[in-house]
Amino acid sequence: MKEIVELLAQRRVLCRRLDRVEPRELGSRKRVEIFEGAAPDDYYCMVMVLRKKSRILQKEARELLALHHKLEEKNGAKIKRCYLVIDAPLCSKAATLLEEAGWKIFRIG
Repeated sequence: MKEIVELLAQRRVLCRRLDRVEPRELGSRKRVEIFEGAAPDDYYCMVMVLRKKSRILQKEARELLALHHKLEEKNGAKIKRCYLVIDAPLCSKAATLLEEAGWKIFRIG
């Protein structure tokens, strides 16, 4: 978690708190780390961390968007900012899909 907080701080993304959300709580079996937080400007943000060797395709990007919507339903509040921290190759179509949905993508590794 410290690594994620430092990465976000380097990119000037600040959160008052970050809480881990288990993917099972959202009905998913994906191997992704999900954090939800509150920013200083009183809006909710979500950080997903995805580490894998294979390419992230458009189908998987849609699944990440679905997890975002499930988290909003679970909390009963709109999540204004979404960040994806990846250590994997990303398909250009998947990147375009996420960016059009308003996500910020940070690459590590």
